[in-house]
Amino acid sequence: MVRDVQLKERWELLVGKLSAQFADGDTLDLDGIIYLVGVQELGQYHKKYKKDEKLNLMHIAICRLLEPYGYYEFDFFDDEKWPHYKVKEELPPLKAGEQSVLMKEALVNYFIEKEYIK
Repeated sequence: MVRDVQLKERWELLVGKLSAQFADGDTLDLDGIIYLVGVQELGQYHKKYKKDEKLNLMHIAICRLLEPYGYYEFDFFDDEKWPHYKVKEELPPLKAGEQSVLMKEALVNYFIEKEYIK
């Protein structure tokens, strides 16, 4: 229960900080923050991305975010410097709410690791 409250507080802090920095008055949602992590991990900040590239960025982010949980492992960078991951362990079947909590926890941990939040 305490863990849930702490995650909720940290999530709200993270959403507030990122929204203020990147969303021009709007509030970023889970997908928007995952996209930002993908751009961060790719490191190509000043580029316009096509729809399929945006999906690939979100995939990169999900792999990176779930790497500490043992689901993915970094494999290599391709010729265009895009990171590739391999599956180490299949994700268990999760309900939508459980997926959301897992991703929020992974995002909070990622931004704590990057010292963006405490």
